[in-house]
Amino acid sequence: MSKVYIIHENSEWTVHLTKRLEELGVPYEEWHLDEGLLELSKEPPEGIYYSRMSASSHTRGHRFAPEYTAQVLSWLEIHGRKVFNGSRALELEVSKVKQYLELNKHGVRTPRTIAAVGKKQLLVAARKFDGIPFITKHNRAGKGLGVQLFQSIEALKAYVEGPSFEEPVDGVTLIQEYIQSPDSYITRCEFVGGEFVYAVRVDTSEGFELCPADACQIGDLFCPVGEEVEEKPKFQVIEGFSDPIIDQYKRVLEANNINVAGIEFIKNESGEIFTYDINTNTNYNSDAEAKAGKFGMMQLAKFLGEELAAEYGVVTK
Repeated sequence: MSKVYIIHENSEWTVHLTKRLEELGVPYEEWHLDEGLLELSKEPPEGIYYSRMSASSHTRGHRFAPEYTAQVLSWLEIHGRKVFNGSRALELEVSKVKQYLELNKHGVRTPRTIAAVGKKQLLVAARKFDGIPFITKHNRAGKGLGVQLFQSIEALKAYVEGPSFEEPVDGVTLIQEYIQSPDSYITRCEFVGGEFVYAVRVDTSEGFELCPADACQIGDLFCPVGEEVEEKPKFQVIEGFSDPIIDQYKRVLEANNINVAGIEFIKNESGEIFTYDINTNTNYNSDAEAKAGKFGMMQLAKFLGEELAAEYGVVTK
């Protein structure tokens, strides 16, 4: 029987989806692609495929999972299988440079960014910011990898030449202008099937733990300092969120065959939006969703079930 095939490398993130598929009676099979064999002379099984491959796989010991997944996705696509978040989505998932170029191509504003390879070039890039605060981040990232805030070239030099420097897995480090949010929050817009589901407000007053699914705490160098406030939820679904940026995001996703994504932006003091991340392996915060009565993984499971039914006539609940 045809089924939904879930491509991934981290069961802790995927279990929330498989539970929803089981609730809906959608047949599925997981392909954990941290390693494997790909026999090119064989055809893939019939079904629809959904990739949740992550840019941060190497932090879980799955160094070449994205590279292997890229070959598998090409194999599936060559044979005409319906793939959601396929080759192009993975290409953007593992490269913020390509994300920013694509966003800019569609008129979406991103923070000024310079990509550098080599420690000396990092310092050269930083000097181009003329003394304004800047951050570093890894090109192939996820989980806040390599994110640090610097106020000066001297501070960056000490970090780059010190023992705590994080070498990016692809060798590419980004130097990016620091966008200060007056209220210390970012907004993450969730899409399923290319359609907007909801936006979530993420409190960054204690640092940029932006992953809803796991603890992505980064170093103290990027913990914005502010006045003490009453305890509040880190993730809050925004009721009735509406902004022209949503239509721009939808065009970006459609142009790149991305079906499921979380796109993050920050507003500066003037209210200008700067978009800085397209996450094609999006997760959802259960507490925030429960309070709002909106459930991203259920929406995704329904979408996959409907696509399976449309393609192969598989009847689910």
